Amino acid sequence: MRLRVQGRFLAIWLAALLALTGAAALPASADPGWTALDAPGRIALMRHALAPGTGDPARFRLGDCSTQRNLDARGRQQAQRIGAALRAAGIAFDRVLTSQWCRCRDTAQLLDIGAVEDFAPLNSFFRDSSAGPSQTEALRRFLADRTPGAPLMLVTHQVNITALTGVFPRSGEVIIIEVDAEGAVTVIDRVLIDA
Repeated sequence: MRLRVQGRFLAIWLAALLALTGAAALPASADPGWTALDAPGRIALMRHALAPGTGDPARFRLGDCSTQRNLDARGRQQAQRIGAALRAAGIAFDRVLTSQWCRCRDTAQLLDIGAVEDFAPLNSFFRDSSAGPSQTEALRRFLADRTPGAPLMLVTHQVNITALTGVFPRSGEVIIIEVDAEGAVTVIDRVLIDA
């Protein structure tokens, strides 16, 4: 987790630059965290953008956003800023996979970095922690078996990221990882653009 303090400072600077000048003026080298995605096989593991609250309402139903905790205006803006920064840095993704929860799907779509695909192993197991080990293992196997190519973007939840990496991410934080053929995860960097 190199440049942790500097990386956070640069992420704040990057967000300010985007707000003042727009993404088009952002130099590709402005944030060293994005350069960590240059190596083949790297994976961007992102916690959904800001969605006030914790968990989901008791009436939660998958596929019905009105029953879920969703992004607020700051969360939507945060997702758009992150996507703009990735595009400005020239980062292209093989695939964009997301949890089926609306806050993750909306985040992935607002990034505007490629077609978004639902991927059930990224679904939250916050309410049912017993599903955590099998879901994390399914994700680990998928990543270990992947043929290295352009980076992969995964949009998911705090519990999923923490189970896979040991990192407790903030809303909208991108954890850049590598996964070897045995499924061992290495955290390469962390990038956060606040709303």
